[in-house]
Amino acid sequence: MDVAARVHLTLRASGHTIASAESLTGGRLAVKLTETPGASETFLGGVVTYATELKHNLLEVPQEVIDEHGVVSAECAKAMAVGVRKMTGATYGVSTTGVAGPGEQEGKPAGTVFVGLSGPGLLKALELELGGDRGTIQELTVQQALSALEDMLGTEEIAIG
Repeated sequence: MDVAARVHLTLRASGHTIASAESLTGGRLAVKLTETPGASETFLGGVVTYATELKHNLLEVPQEVIDEHGVVSAECAKAMAVGVRKMTGATYGVSTTGVAGPGEQEGKPAGTVFVGLSGPGLLKALELELGGDRGTIQELTVQQALSALEDMLGTEEIAIG
């Protein structure tokens, strides 16, 4: 059973939901979260906010965060995760932001990625330094985001099967 399925089962067992806010992954995380049969019970939806303006206007990432830290930052990832929870009413929010490449953004090299996690009593961001081409960085980001969700939810303690 893959990580996304374990995340779904944990959320379903606890009656919780999740939503995603993506930038560099362009919707790939939402695809993974919806591949599991019955995912509609736990995945409320997601937004792809590739443009900085959409991060601010749709997810309510504060302009101060954008101005002071940039969109390739832990602060932005956390704000995105909070924003998607607020937008959807989900119990948990997960976000991805960073540089897929090939060039730099905000002076940060390709492979600089942040995953934001937001939930009841929880707000954190993971910083990742990933290698590979654009597609590889995007896929590794999705895998790391799912692993972070699994860790956050404690799915490794659930008896599957």
